[in-house]
Amino acid sequence: MRGISPIPSYVVLQPTTLCNLDCTYCYLPFRARNDRMSPAVAAAVAASVNRWAAADKRFSVVWHGGEPLAAGRDALAELMAPFEGVEHHVQTNATLIDDAWCEFFAERGVRVSVSVDGPESNNRERVNRAGAPAYRTILRGVEALQRHGVPFSALCVVAQPRPGLAARLYEYFLDLGCDVLGVNIEEQEGVNARVNDFADDAVRTFWAELVAAWRLEPRIHVREIEWTLRYAGAVLTGTADGILPGALDPIPTIAADGRVFLLSPELAGFTDARYGDFSSGNVLRTPLATILAGAATSAGWVPEYLRGVEACRTSCPYFGFCGGAHAANRYFEHGRFDGTETNHCRNSKIRLLEGVLDHAKAR
Repeated sequence: MRGISPIPSYVVLQPTTLCNLDCTYCYLPFRARNDRMSPAVAAAVAASVNRWAAADKRFSVVWHGGEPLAAGRDALAELMAPFEGVEHHVQTNATLIDDAWCEFFAERGVRVSVSVDGPESNNRERVNRAGAPAYRTILRGVEALQRHGVPFSALCVVAQPRPGLAARLYEYFLDLGCDVLGVNIEEQEGVNARVNDFADDAVRTFWAELVAAWRLEPRIHVREIEWTLRYAGAVLTGTADGILPGALDPIPTIAADGRVFLLSPELAGFTDARYGDFSSGNVLRTPLATILAGAATSAGWVPEYLRGVEACRTSCPYFGFCGGAHAANRYFEHGRFDGTETNHCRNSKIRLLEGVLDHAKAR
């Protein structure tokens, strides 16, 4: 895996910066503002995306926020209209989902991912702008999806790994009815300055317990477990060198004003005296395909990040599993992009692989 691919596998669009929640661990800097994406920005992105989607039937457009549903159905429909042959995804806190939104999703084949952190007691970080718990409102949105038969995945943030938590979480998501589960150990990034330097044993045990619970009843696709097992299988068959893509996915994130942020959506909205605003261009002035063609030098921080990836390659035995520390984690933990190991690496890559292997050895 070297360099940056000129063609992404998906793009992320921010229809609005606004979020109706104010979660404690959120990284977004402007979630109290309502900066809206114009149809002109969406059309400019679609001009490049539609060509890529014609060659890739699974090409995805991910609507992220803020809370993307806060843009409203009419506005979101207008933003989606220029795209052809893509899979639309929304990452939502579910608090605004009602019957009309479910009909919207069903009519357009939108894939829904709900952010929820497990049982009510695990959602104390998820509060509204008045500081009140949001869990009951989230659950009403999920119940609407269930009532309309709209399939959904779930994204769970773990704020404090501890013994017994993984099994309880997995049982909860089985009952919730999601078909895919992603698990994120809380990250120190963006405006969330809480340090995620958790004890190695606690994190490793969390992952081992999660894979144990999943093996007992593997009805849900658990993103982290399935990727780890795929990698382990490739090691056993001697094909691990081919498990990572040939080049980094640029993961272009298009902000509401048309600016393009590469490699880490979490960098959007921030500025630095050395790196500027981290953007690589604006689709209102330069086609997205052109921006990506020059991705390796499109912003001052990107060459530094690529040096960091090479440093990971030469120094870390886990590189074949993770492909190097993520750009935003390097920046928000180290203040620069050419550092190597981060707390995110340890929590969500190294201890994940070790935890899955611990479970395998114990059987």
